[in-house]
Amino acid sequence: MKKLLLIASLLVTFTGMTFAQTKKPKTNTVAKTTAAKPATAAAGPTKKDGTADMRYKANKDAAAAKPATTHVKKDGTPDKRFKENKTPAATTTPKKS
Repeated sequence: MKKLLLIASLLVTFTGMTFAQTKKPKTNTVAKTTAAKPATAAAGPTKKDGTADMRYKANKDAAAAKPATTHVKKDGTPDKRFKENKTPAATTTPKKS
């Protein structure tokens, strides 16, 4: 009985080991390159990639200007979770019958 139990446990162990080795190998993928920021109307000179050259005072002053909305997402769009970024809903009054 002990031999049968030992053989069964070894069989289960080796079966588990074979399934653990079925992961797909990593393939060489090309790393994502970050795209240059789109050229917005820079107050002063720009670099070759179109971004503002921060060595100049005019560009530093433009960057220090506060954006219109305080809470923005990574892509620059306003974050609608905050009250100041939500568009006011059309106010309707409940009908009395």
